[in-house]
Amino acid sequence: MFSVAEREALRDRLIAAARGDDRITAAAVVGSGADDGEDAWSDIDLALRLADGLKPDDVAAEWTTRVYESAGAIDNVDVWSGSTLFRVFLLRSSLQVDLSFWPGDAFAASGASFRLLFGESNRARPAPSPSSDTLIGMGWLYALHARSSIARGRALQALYMINSLREQVVMLACLRHELPAYEGRGVDDLPAGLRQFLAETLVRDLNPHELRRAFTASVDALLDEAQRVDPAREQRLRETVRELVHTAD
Repeated sequence: MFSVAEREALRDRLIAAARGDDRITAAAVVGSGADDGEDAWSDIDLALRLADGLKPDDVAAEWTTRVYESAGAIDNVDVWSGSTLFRVFLLRSSLQVDLSFWPGDAFAASGASFRLLFGESNRARPAPSPSSDTLIGMGWLYALHARSSIARGRALQALYMINSLREQVVMLACLRHELPAYEGRGVDDLPAGLRQFLAETLVRDLNPHELRRAFTASVDALLDEAQRVDPAREQRLRETVRELVHTAD
């Protein structure tokens, strides 16, 4: 396990390297490190603005070598968002290091957790947020597959589908309460009564009776959130979606 001192020392070294790299014209700390929200489990998250005309692939390979050789990385995974590359490293110490490589015209804050270290940023953009319409639709889609998985006796697949249905409900609840919706980041800040309601959707074991119970609770939670967002849509969905529970045999 890494220490806070080790994390801070590595971040300082990476920032110094960015300042000394002519291909990088600005850098920012993002995430919990940008707003004094770090704890012992926090990662390193740096956004790097590339000089005009450069693309992430022009720079990322050399920085990847640096993190492997000087920081003890053992693996990495890439996530693209438009033209921006988010390269996420796992260190031997279990520390996560996120380096994002932004073309110059894309570099901008997309949320409150953004602290510019040097250089300039473009005008801030609103943080992306999942659509409640899409979440409701994905909810009933996962409910369909949960129903068929239970009926076919495929317990592990049913678990996956019920959990995926729950994820849509959690995001809907977070959106409604103006909390971070992605990856359950806001769920622990929901009102206590709602957290307890959502806890009833958890699958506790894989026997058919328990799968049906958790499925029923998840469908009820989906319809409850849908009713609060779009009552007319919930009314259209209610009978058919509730019937999924009754036909999961």
